[in-house]
Amino acid sequence: MKKLAPMIALSAAALAVSGVATGATHTKSMTKMTFAAVLNVGQEKPVPKGTKSGAAGKFTATVSGTSITWKLTFSHLTGQAIAAHIHAGKKGVPGPVIVPLCGPCKSPASGTGTVTAAQVSQMKSGGTYVNVHTTKNQGGEIRGQIKMAM
Repeated sequence: MKKLAPMIALSAAALAVSGVATGATHTKSMTKMTFAAVLNVGQEKPVPKGTKSGAAGKFTATVSGTSITWKLTFSHLTGQAIAAHIHAGKKGVPGPVIVPLCGPCKSPASGTGTVTAAQVSQMKSGGTYVNVHTTKNQGGEIRGQIKMAM
């Protein structure tokens, strides 16, 4: 037993240094990612009708894990914003809603929601957009492709 004591002590020291003996294992840190989009009539598909000059907006979001915190501003729409969403879709391609933002909406609007890892991946790759819907343009009046902010 006396011959094993130095080996046991050395093994225990190695485990403690590696964190195994203390229970200190690697924990997955929550990385915060920021996103932004500039919304305008020219990006909306199909092309909205009867829009006012200067209809525009801005969207910003922070994603941490599965939580999204967002802010949306817009102005010069043809009427009240009846809804706003994050949609899946590449530039110029309409797609399904993945995160409802508000409805009806007043500028500025803000809130929180939940996203999946797949949706965050879509956001990171440029495969999502934000749009604002009005009564006159129920399919969307202004739109902006979401990009990672630096």
